[in-house]
Amino acid sequence: MAEVAFQHTVRSPVRFAGIGVHTGAHARVAVLPAPADAGVVFVRTDVRDQDNRIPVSGEAVCKTQLGTVITNAAGVTVATIEHLMAALVMGGVDNALIEIDGPEMPIMDGSALDFVRGLEAAGLTRLGKLRQYIEILDVVEVIEGDKRAALRPADGFEVAFEIAFASRAIGRQAVDLKMDGEAFRRELADCRTFGFLHEVEALRAMGLAQGGSMDNAVVIDGDQILNPEGLRRPDEFVRHKALDAIGDLFVLGAPVIGRFEGVLAGHALNNAVVRALLASPHAWRVRTLAPQMAEAV
Repeated sequence: MAEVAFQHTVRSPVRFAGIGVHTGAHARVAVLPAPADAGVVFVRTDVRDQDNRIPVSGEAVCKTQLGTVITNAAGVTVATIEHLMAALVMGGVDNALIEIDGPEMPIMDGSALDFVRGLEAAGLTRLGKLRQYIEILDVVEVIEGDKRAALRPADGFEVAFEIAFASRAIGRQAVDLKMDGEAFRRELADCRTFGFLHEVEALRAMGLAQGGSMDNAVVIDGDQILNPEGLRRPDEFVRHKALDAIGDLFVLGAPVIGRFEGVLAGHALNNAVVRALLASPHAWRVRTLAPQMAEAV
C-alpha cells in the first residue's frame, strides 16, 4: 500500500490503435514514460507547423459535447480523452507523455478495458516524489435544471451517479461505489458508451458519431438494445457514466480524495464542477500521503 504515496509512470510504452467514435479517423497512440511532476501531456505527432503539445488541465477542456476535448493556446486539440484518463488515474499513472497521430483518441470497444489491460501489461515505475492528491474540504455543486454534479468531502475516493431515460432499455439507474484501482477494474472498466439510433443521423450531420457502431457502443432503438451480444451488466449505462466522470475529474491533474455525485450529468457538467472547484480555493487542498501512513491504510 505504500505505493499509493508515490508518483508513478508507465514502465514501458503502451500502444493502441483504432478509429475515433466521432471523427471516424484512425489514430495510433503511444503512452510513454514521463518524469515526476510532468503530469499528462498529449502530443499531436501529425501536427508539425505549430505547437503540438497539449498539457491536460481543467482549463484546457474546450468542448464537452458527447466527449471531452482539450486544446492548447495554438488551438490544437485532442478529442474523447476521458476513457484513457480514467484508466490512467485508476491504474496509478500520474505522469505520461501520450503521442497520438490524429485528432481523436481511439474508442476501442467503447469502454476503458483495452486501456486498462495495456497499462497493466506495461507495469508501473515508481518515481522519487510523493503523489499529490486533491482533497475536497467543502461541498462544491453545479446545478442546471434537473441535472447536478457535486464534489463532497470523503475519506477516500467515491463515485455516485444516477441517470433516467424514457427508454425501457435503460429507465432509472444508480450506482454508488468506493473506488480504487481494483474496484475500477472490477466494477466499471468494461462498461461501454451508448447511444440512440434515432439520434445518429442528426449527430452525423453535426460531424459527430462518424465512427460509431455496435462494435464500440451499445445502440438503443426505442426500448430495444440492438447489439446481438446484449449488455455486459444490467446497469452498464450508469456505470459507463461513472467511468466518464472519473476520467473527466482527472483533468484536475491529481487523484481526488472526495466523493463525486452526478445526477443526469454528462461531460459538460463534469467539467463545470471541475472549474467550480478550481475557482473555490477554500473547498480543496493539495496533500500528500506519508509513506508510513499509507502502509497503515
